[in-house]
This record gives sequence, structure tokens and C-alpha cells, in this order.
Amino acid sequence: MAHGHEVLHMMEGNSYTTKESLVKAIIEKFGAEERFHTCSAEGMTAEELVDFLAARNKFKPSNEDAFTVDSTRICNH
Repeated sequence: MAHGHEVLHMMEGNSYTTKESLVKAIIEKFGAEERFHTCSAEGMTAEELVDFLAARNKFKPSNEDAFTVDSTRICNH
């Protein structure tokens, strides 16, 4: 099970134009069967993780609906 931090670090320096393109990139890197956990949740699919991170403001606006990681919002533990 991969930690959500790994996805956020994967995103650094990259921008994804849609939620679907971000989910696709996560699946390409980690595999379709990978499940993700964070400090407060576990067992999430790539799509569930993106929704979870978005709800916690881990992304910053980039253009209109693009997803870019906000590096200041990655906890370092």
C-alpha cells in the first residue's frame, strides 16, 4: 500500500489538466491494483485518493481545472 505522500511527490513539477489525467498517471506509476493510505485513511483507489487530497486542499489552482501539488501542504513525517 503506497502513501499519499508518494503521489504528491510524483506530482511535484507536473500539472495534470483533468482529474482523469491525474488518476491515469497515478495508475501508470503505481499500478491499477495499488491501494493508498494517508495519515487518516487507508485502502483508497487512485480516484478516491485524488478526491481525498482535493478535499484537504493538497492541490493548488493551476490554470482553470488543472491539478498541481501545493508542496507547502505535504506533511513531512
